[in-house]
Amino acid sequence: MSAHFADDCIPQIAPLFRLQWEEAQQAYVILYPEGMVKLNKTAGEILTRCDGKTRLSAIIDDLERQFSGAKIGDEIRHFMETAHEHGWVRITGAA
Repeated sequence: MSAHFADDCIPQIAPLFRLQWEEAQQAYVILYPEGMVKLNKTAGEILTRCDGKTRLSAIIDDLERQFSGAKIGDEIRHFMETAHEHGWVRITGAA
């Protein structure tokens, strides 16, 4: 289940999963029927932006601004590939 995450794709959390802040964990988590995955801060920051409306290029731009201009686009694309392989995200469209 691999996908290429082009900059114009629009990622969204997959329907069987729910992303939420878990106060007890002090982290974002992905909930699904069989359990929960605790995310590190970076993964949580990426996935909170996967709203089914925002292009990957805008997500990358936003995160690069947040992290003082660091060029992290390749790392974000790699994480999106991994998240897609786990079934956490899907591509809902492209320009």
